[in-house]
Amino acid sequence: MNKDQVKGRIKEVEGKTKEVAGKVIGNKEMEVDGAVKKNAGKEQANVGHVRHDLKKHK
Repeated sequence: MNKDQVKGRIKEVEGKTKEVAGKVIGNKEMEVDGAVKKNAGKEQANVGHVRHDLKKHK
């Protein structure tokens, strides 16, 4: 695993937590912010996977 994969997964978990907390307390803005952060984390992790694969195949 590289830094992007780890940081992406951390962002994903933080975003999911914020999203659920927003749903529980009825705060739509917090829910949306969490969903955005979760998806950004997924994309960062995907970038990490691509970098890992490229490095492995050089």
